[in-house]
Amino acid sequence: MNRVEEKKRLRKIVESFPNVSVMVLGDIVADEFVSGEIARVSREAPVLILKHRESRIVPGGGGNAILNLADLKVNVMPVGVVGDDAAGKALLQIFKSRKIPTSGIAKLKNHQTTTKTRILAYQKNASRQQVVRIDREPEPLEETHPILLELIQSAREYAPAADAMLISDYGYGAATPRLLTFIRAKGTLNGTAVTLDSRYRLTQYAGVTAATPNLPELEAATGMRIDSNVALVKAGQKLMQEMKLESLVVTRGSEGMVAFEGKKKPLEIPIFGSDEVADVTGAGDTVIATFTAALAAGADTENAAIIANLAGGIVVMKRGTATVSYDELMGAIENY
Repeated sequence: MNRVEEKKRLRKIVESFPNVSVMVLGDIVADEFVSGEIARVSREAPVLILKHRESRIVPGGGGNAILNLADLKVNVMPVGVVGDDAAGKALLQIFKSRKIPTSGIAKLKNHQTTTKTRILAYQKNASRQQVVRIDREPEPLEETHPILLELIQSAREYAPAADAMLISDYGYGAATPRLLTFIRAKGTLNGTAVTLDSRYRLTQYAGVTAATPNLPELEAATGMRIDSNVALVKAGQKLMQEMKLESLVVTRGSEGMVAFEGKKKPLEIPIFGSDEVADVTGAGDTVIATFTAALAAGADTENAAIIANLAGGIVVMKRGTATVSYDELMGAIENY
């Protein structure tokens, strides 16, 4: 296939995004950015004193995957948990403002929404730089917590309309292998592609359609040290076999990604755009969101991975937790 035909195929896939629906079972996180202008060095300690200029909250974790899908014009159906605190309410308001349904997001009383606060310092006419991050993480939801029944019910209600299901497991309890088992009961997801992004328990989701780990996650899942392309291919093939995956995409930061599909030769995909990355925050969420949307639109692994790589190349050039829009992705295809 020549480049003109390839671009045409990629455009056709992305043009189908508004016609597909993706359910997201995920740990929804609040990413908070607090910015301050450097005023002086404190006399109390050798630390900067910042004049507060701005505070904002954006969806992170599974919430970022949800927002990416919405910005790609995919019909997204979120299933997750937030607290009844200010962060949880802010996230729900953001989703509602983007016309994202929130009926599948359970609101848990007296629960701290997982919040990651990044303190950014800057001087006039200079870029903002992160100086510290503060994480507020509640204990993970126990697998017997009653609210998880609400998630199972919501997922089962969404399932018939879903062309694909995305699992975003950050270890906070709203996305677990056990929950997936209950959702799948009685053939609920038969024929539906299930994609996985799991930070700590990748191999416990055996039987999903595809996974998108980064290199450290692949090393942890396989117990193999990956110090060369040969080792990467061996580890990828091992994970494919152990988890019975149809496809696997391994992200490698500034080195792009490698896509595995069945017994085909692994495909190395170089990073799109500059390798001078501005911020990798949430890049993995963008990759799996775009990859899942492409699979739901009928793409094979190779084309879905190429499209996801284009999206990842765009988002790492943005500061903070960011998304890729439908128009940006179409523009990237034109420049591919």
